[in-house]
Amino acid sequence: MSIRVTVAALGLLVGLSSSGTGQLVTPAMARDSLTIGISQFPPSLHPGIDPLVIKSYVDAFVTRPMTAYDANWTLQCMLCTKLPTIDNGGAVFETLPDGTRGIAVTFTLKPGLKWGDGVPVTSKDIVFTWKVGGDPKSGYSIPHPWERAKSVEAVDDRTVIFHLDHIDTSYNNWSQLLPEHLEAEAAKGENAGDYGKASLYARQPINPGLYNGPYIVTSYETSAQIVLEANPYWPGPKPALKRIVLRDIENTAALQANLESGDIDMTPGEGVGLSIDQVIAMEKKEPEKFVYLYKPSLTYEHIDLQANNPLLADVRVRRALLLAIDRQTLVSKLFEGKQPVAASWVNPLDGNYTKDTANYPYDPAKARALLKEAGWTPGSDGVCRNAKGVPLQLEIATTAGNKLRELTEQVLISQWKASCIAVSVKNEQARTFFGETMRKRLYSGMAMYAWSSNVDESPRRTLHSSQTPTDANGWGGANYIAFANPQMDADIAAIEGELDAAKRRPVWAEMQRIYAEQVPVLPLFFRAEPYALPKWLKGFTATGHGDYSPLWAENWRAE
Repeated sequence: MSIRVTVAALGLLVGLSSSGTGQLVTPAMARDSLTIGISQFPPSLHPGIDPLVIKSYVDAFVTRPMTAYDANWTLQCMLCTKLPTIDNGGAVFETLPDGTRGIAVTFTLKPGLKWGDGVPVTSKDIVFTWKVGGDPKSGYSIPHPWERAKSVEAVDDRTVIFHLDHIDTSYNNWSQLLPEHLEAEAAKGENAGDYGKASLYARQPINPGLYNGPYIVTSYETSAQIVLEANPYWPGPKPALKRIVLRDIENTAALQANLESGDIDMTPGEGVGLSIDQVIAMEKKEPEKFVYLYKPSLTYEHIDLQANNPLLADVRVRRALLLAIDRQTLVSKLFEGKQPVAASWVNPLDGNYTKDTANYPYDPAKARALLKEAGWTPGSDGVCRNAKGVPLQLEIATTAGNKLRELTEQVLISQWKASCIAVSVKNEQARTFFGETMRKRLYSGMAMYAWSSNVDESPRRTLHSSQTPTDANGWGGANYIAFANPQMDADIAAIEGELDAAKRRPVWAEMQRIYAEQVPVLPLFFRAEPYALPKWLKGFTATGHGDYSPLWAENWRAE
């Protein structure tokens, strides 16, 4: 597909210096477009398939969820008129035929909501999304799955009642809708994975009817750029920026050069822009050129370990890998202490965090002792071998062109080598790494990337055994480590079914202890999301969690 460019748009992009009357146009008056540099490109824009940060970031401009957490980490209605709760009566307990309790949750859509082709957003879209999202063959993978509801009752065109056959802490948090009038035909496929291939989000991403946010996609050029323009049917505040261009520059050094030269206006955080070391260096060099922002976040950088690799089957080897790396020095030197070392996926900013977990400080001597205990001894080349002579040699993969991740790899490889662990690099472009390798768990040893979590989000999507991507479920789910622990599964169910936060905390603590003891991944650090923003951009607010800043892009403006 080609980029649609009009004469008027070209004038905006180059920044016209005068109006038709000869009056000088000030920068704020001329700026009704924004070019954002991104370091990854989404494989599709389907809001429920492929749990990728870059896809969620782009979708946030064009597709509104039912609810979202704001910058104050408070759950808000996005498409609904009032957030239903037990306290306000919007959600009520109901007794099921077997005597157990469920919840009935009533949502009413805001009046005037329309898809980008002018078709109203109605209860039919909610019911349709529930059917597709609850189909195990659809490939859906979202934090708050639609199958939580046993049934959905359409009361009228704007009101539905979700009937949950169990108590669920996220009963009033629901994700993006699908347009039934466009996606119904694609959803008729019988085999796992059919829907994702047939969906118009994959085949016709510039179809305006796919989007119900303040912007629609008007151009989608793979691995080049995505052009967004104001949605004429958006009933909310009119976006001040008429056009937003998301330009894909996957080499972060080139991305920085484009920002410094003015070819792009900004780079986002959210893990899809510049790395934090680049932004820190830019701020030191040109402190007045941009607004520099470092937002502490729930984003968790880590290294997945391949469960099917026999070299990683012994927990002592996994623990040795973690003990052999100096994470504290890494974050101090590369990030100037702005990104804290992680013990698990739960951030200390989260009320569910516990300190009561196994600790793995840098201790190469202990790492070597564990390896010896597990049957690994150094060979003449300094690489450990087992009794059969098999070397302890692993591959690590991450997103190619990400300067910071590639530098981190080299630091870690050097430290592992000192503990007789040989590691080689096999990096891939982000589109392949996330769209194929991670989605189908094809990495051979280790894979470094980040999980982006939301406020009080259950780890079901990433740690429950049912969420391991397979061919049978259309490669849905995000349990890329194929973690299968019965107690973890039970604990996840327990926290999801307990409305009292105080009673959930001990269970959260137990999950973190299991995670730290089993070491299914190597925790690295929690990211502070680095933004380099133009000084003229106002109304921008970073959130620090999985409901990203573009969910409020209609408030962005030039001053």
